[in-house]
Amino acid sequence: MRLTLTYTALFLLTSAVLLVSVNLSLHHRLTVETRPRAPVAPLPPGPPPAPEPGALIAREVVTYQWEAAGVAIVVMAVVSLAVGWFFAGRMLRPVHRITATARRLSLSNLHERIALAGPRDELRELADTFDEMLARLERSVEGQRRFIATASHELRTPLAVQRAAIEIGLPDDVGPIKGKLLAANRRSERLIDALLVLAQAEHGLDAPAVVDLDEVVRFAVAELDHGDVTVTTRTEPCEVLGDRTLLHRLVTNLADNAVRHNVPGGTAAITLAGGTLRVVNTGPVVPPERFGDLFAPFRRIGTTRTQGAGLGLSIAAAIAGAHGASVQASPHPGGGLELVVDFAEFRNGQNSGK
Repeated sequence: MRLTLTYTALFLLTSAVLLVSVNLSLHHRLTVETRPRAPVAPLPPGPPPAPEPGALIAREVVTYQWEAAGVAIVVMAVVSLAVGWFFAGRMLRPVHRITATARRLSLSNLHERIALAGPRDELRELADTFDEMLARLERSVEGQRRFIATASHELRTPLAVQRAAIEIGLPDDVGPIKGKLLAANRRSERLIDALLVLAQAEHGLDAPAVVDLDEVVRFAVAELDHGDVTVTTRTEPCEVLGDRTLLHRLVTNLADNAVRHNVPGGTAAITLAGGTLRVVNTGPVVPPERFGDLFAPFRRIGTTRTQGAGLGLSIAAAIAGAHGASVQASPHPGGGLELVVDFAEFRNGQNSGK
């Protein structure tokens, strides 16, 4: 629209200057040609002579010329708007293509390119530069994925060997040392698994598929260690396009957080309705200034270091982001939290572009 208005304004300005100049020049020329000449003899007494027919015709011509110029400017304004809109659209078509590609891209489809054809102008140069940036980003992401796979193997294998050595090599009569070593080993394994899941979630989904989210919620809650916390579950059928393992980890982390950060004999309610997963629990009051730390890695609020690595909600937020959703937290009246993951806009395969 701005280009169209600019084209129209420039066109009308130059056209108006041209028409006014022509009309003024014509008016001046007709005035000179039809100007009455001075009489050789003095005029006889009586009424002044009537204007010459040439002068009347000149005035009519000038008046008609100005009227025609006004009509022409109005017609040219309409035509210039239509023509300007058409050519502005053609000029900006490559920009729309670049914008659409940028919006469609995610870590799962970095192989796509704009591949703009046409003359090698500024827009072609912009598209080629964008394609080169995508190629570098794709290589970087592939390198990080290979690193994650390698790190997963290299980090888990020594821990498995260490755990076997502790369980087999140490006798049971060594006192609490064996138990402490096994606890430290399990804590290291959980930390490494959490970091790898977090890295995988932040790099997006490789092969998303339709997942029954209500079934995932029921399985995750069934595996949960409730302790003395009363957990209630209510689900409705809901399909989400994504990764079943990651979604299971998302629900597990939210439910575990609701149970872990609770009060003795407290409650936790997990509901899935209308494509929205909601986890509400009783618990200590979270200061408003600490809400920004809930989803930050390695941040703990009111917990000791033995109660977790501080990655549960960070992983949940990363998994939700990989599925086109986000985790929102709000205080629960009387203490505790209300965590909401809204999948409503991405149900039934609508997030296939993610």
